[in-house]
Amino acid sequence: MKNTAMRLVARAGVAGGVILATPAVALAEESAVGPDILIPKMAEFIPALIAFIIIWVILAKLVWPSVLEMMEKRQQKIQDDLDAAERSKIEAAEEAKSYEAKILDAHHEADAIVAKAKKEAEEVRTAVLAKAQREAADIIAKAHGAVDSERHKAMIELSSSVVDLSVEIASKIIGNDLSVEEQRKLAEKYLAEVGTPDGR
Repeated sequence: MKNTAMRLVARAGVAGGVILATPAVALAEESAVGPDILIPKMAEFIPALIAFIIIWVILAKLVWPSVLEMMEKRQQKIQDDLDAAERSKIEAAEEAKSYEAKILDAHHEADAIVAKAKKEAEEVRTAVLAKAQREAADIIAKAHGAVDSERHKAMIELSSSVVDLSVEIASKIIGNDLSVEEQRKLAEKYLAEVGTPDGR
């Protein structure tokens, strides 16, 4: 439709030019100088007016509606672009708020994880210390038991040695009046009395 309108405008322009050119030639032939040059002659004015009206009608009927339609489309496109930009701005602001909320949640979650890890580490440390204390107490108890066992064993060995020595001494002092068995019983009795709490 635009091409047709342009062709018609061009044809109207050519026709108007032909019409306007004829009086212009006549005007050029009359080389009149003076104030009359500004006032158009009727022979020139009427064809020029007719050409102007024809061009105006063609433009008003064919070109102007498509120009208006194009301008309205352009205006609508600009308005749509502005509306889309506004929507994008609002969406960007909402996404920024959403990201900030997510970041805040992530910070809270990280703090909770760190607190949980500290609590678990403290529980593990307490458990390790308690286990170490139990093991140390067991080792000390075993050591005490071993010491007591070794002391008891040493006391038995010492007692046996003392009994033998006492029997030997007693036999030398008293003579052979007592048998070896009687001397041993006597020494053991003496050692038993010495070993009681009263004798300590």
